[in-house]
Amino acid sequence: MYLKTAVFGSVAIRDAASLGPLEIDALKAYLSGMKDFVSLQDFVDQHRRLFVLTGAGCSTNSGIPDYRDADGKWKRRQPVTYQAFMGNEATRRRYWARSMVGWRRFGKAQPNNAHRALSKLEAAGRSELVLTQNVDRLHQAAGSERVIDLHGRLDTIRCMGCGRKSARDELQDELARLNPDWLDLDAASAPDGDADLNAHDLSSFDVPSCPICQGILKPDVVFFGESVPRDSVDTAAAHLKEADGMLIVGSSLMVYSGFRFVQMAARVGLPIAAVNLGRTRADEMLALKVEEACEDALAFLL
Repeated sequence: MYLKTAVFGSVAIRDAASLGPLEIDALKAYLSGMKDFVSLQDFVDQHRRLFVLTGAGCSTNSGIPDYRDADGKWKRRQPVTYQAFMGNEATRRRYWARSMVGWRRFGKAQPNNAHRALSKLEAAGRSELVLTQNVDRLHQAAGSERVIDLHGRLDTIRCMGCGRKSARDELQDELARLNPDWLDLDAASAPDGDADLNAHDLSSFDVPSCPICQGILKPDVVFFGESVPRDSVDTAAAHLKEADGMLIVGSSLMVYSGFRFVQMAARVGLPIAAVNLGRTRADEMLALKVEEACEDALAFLL
């Protein structure tokens, strides 16, 4: 069981947002005693084994929108929950209709220079692991091999009945066969392969079932309200123990599944740097923060 408390010296941090004035002053004093880093390149140069945690901001330049604004607040309606998807046919119909339209762009997304820079970091032997909250597999497409997809992968479909897995492209073909009138429909892209179809009547959209057991088909990703697989958490935590620093790239850390690893790093005194446009949940824990687009901040690695 992982504690929800990070420790800086004698200061216990349960959640950066919950700190009182005295705790903040104590934390600032603790951080002031840490080594100063003059730049992100300086931070990277001084750490041989970086644990890298990435989020949506890493993929925005690949045409995949993010969820949150600079204050960490939702830009749009929150994603579907696991409970709603599994318990309501209309919710599944809405999800797959939007996904059918959104996949045409999402499935063709290409890595950008942020992904390529982190691949270069790994190739140089400086990356212990890339733990990504993204489901787009763009780190792997850029050449990174030591990657854990914390929230799963959108290019794979899982039957919730028999467990059969299949390629998302196969389901796309079946969705097109069942719903030919939707083939020419276009809509604005939304995060994670979604598309904005709020003005459309979805009642006639036909959603296929598993061809083996007729079970519910779900993307092999972790929905809100669903637990991250324990083996992914344990494997990532083991890698964190081998790292000598942590680099956050493009994440506000508002989701606990990613933030917990920052807490783990802080608890053992690892220096933490972040690249993010806007606030993060861990701002008070950072030894260095760079508010630039990810691909610009990491350009020195290329």
